[in-house]
Amino acid sequence: RPSSMNQISAKKAREALFALPQGTAHGETPSLKQVYLPQSHIKAIDPDVPLVIGMRGAGKTFWWSALQDPAVRLLASKSARRTGLAENSEVRTGFGVGLAPNERPDRDTLRQLMEKDEPRLVWRTVQARHVAPDEHPLRKQNTWAERVKHVRDNPEEIAQLFYRRDVECSEKNVYFMILFDALDQCADEWADIYRAVRGLLQTALEMRAYRRLRAKVFLRSDQMDEAKIGDFPDASKILSSSVTLNWSRNELYGLLWHSLASGENGSALRHFLANEDWKRFILDKKHLFVVPRNLVFDEEIQREKFRALAGQWMGKDRKRGFPYTWIPNHLADANGKVSPRPFLEALRKAAEHTAERYSGHRHALHYESIKQGVQAASSIRVRELREDYPWVHQALAPLRGMAVPCKFGEVAKRWRNERLSERLKDEAGEAKLPPRRVDKGATGIREDLEELGIFQRLDDGRVNVPDVFRVGYRLGRKGGVKPVR
Repeated sequence: RPSSMNQISAKKAREALFALPQGTAHGETPSLKQVYLPQSHIKAIDPDVPLVIGMRGAGKTFWWSALQDPAVRLLASKSARRTGLAENSEVRTGFGVGLAPNERPDRDTLRQLMEKDEPRLVWRTVQARHVAPDEHPLRKQNTWAERVKHVRDNPEEIAQLFYRRDVECSEKNVYFMILFDALDQCADEWADIYRAVRGLLQTALEMRAYRRLRAKVFLRSDQMDEAKIGDFPDASKILSSSVTLNWSRNELYGLLWHSLASGENGSALRHFLANEDWKRFILDKKHLFVVPRNLVFDEEIQREKFRALAGQWMGKDRKRGFPYTWIPNHLADANGKVSPRPFLEALRKAAEHTAERYSGHRHALHYESIKQGVQAASSIRVRELREDYPWVHQALAPLRGMAVPCKFGEVAKRWRNERLSERLKDEAGEAKLPPRRVDKGATGIREDLEELGIFQRLDDGRVNVPDVFRVGYRLGRKGGVKPVR
């Protein structure tokens, strides 16, 4: 039976957790109810911020997709008016997953174009085609090679094109944004990636000279090598105005409250969480709710509400830890970062497991089920790594059964036995990008794993692996969550 503080039954709360969103497909436009705007992300959707950086799952592609939807832009502008967004802003996509070849050049086409012309000219051509009206000569060109040639041969005409569109948008008081995402897919080699990103940032800088034309680049954290992408005049103006997408613990719980309030048993959850303090508005015939500020920024309230859902401890007593901190701590990478999808998935799976094994439990989540949820979330993170960085799987798979922390020499020995460095060099360019520092051998691979937050270097030089990766790759650690069998 729920306590006096817990104004919702465990069953209803569990049903709401069952229905937590599982994320959108890559590039799929999110529904309005999925849109939650953390305070730290407000700048990321501001047209005047040209560069958005984040690890896998931080929200780069989510916002790249969301900003293409007028309803989402309107929702964001209502949620945070200082973004400068408007429903009638014009948004185009210059690069990303799922675009037609006529909207952006594919990887092979880009390689050919950038062998002949500077990447800056290629990206300026992509932008010019989006800016150009239907009757413009650039629109009459049938291939990207023809379009690049037209832009190369007619610089004054193209400058006039950008100027006229800027004047037009200024008169309407709207922004014209061109979005770029998934730039890891624009080349097969790191040198070509850096050239492409460098050229794109040059054009983003040039767009800042206009009042209403903007390029917005969503970039993966490991692509941010300033020495290689920022060695052009005034690059600091772009790099210094960038924003990094992070999810603090309080914002993760803010996302949870938002998801619960908008989902199954939403009315009961809203009453439980904050009585009648929810700001509500109707958009596109949908009732949308804004999480009250105290539910996001008052940690004591967050702790109290989650304690009502998950109990006080992660075991029989306080020595086992507290669910409120235990979950994000065990989902964090070596840099202390957690992405929202594994966080919500851990809670959803924990609710399912509780219903199966502990259906009579007085709370919506049982602590043993939370551990199972973290195992499931770990599997998600491992799958994501294999999608983005196939070489990571090749590096971690040979370590199966090892207990961490351990000496790096033990890791390097296993890698030598697998001829890992040689294999990664041989396979470079065949699929996805290899480690950036593979030429440095085992030491370079270690540095790349540390940069990705998969390896943690302890003060004594030993290697540690955070639980979120350790569990999925079946590494051991005394006192840790058991690896997946």
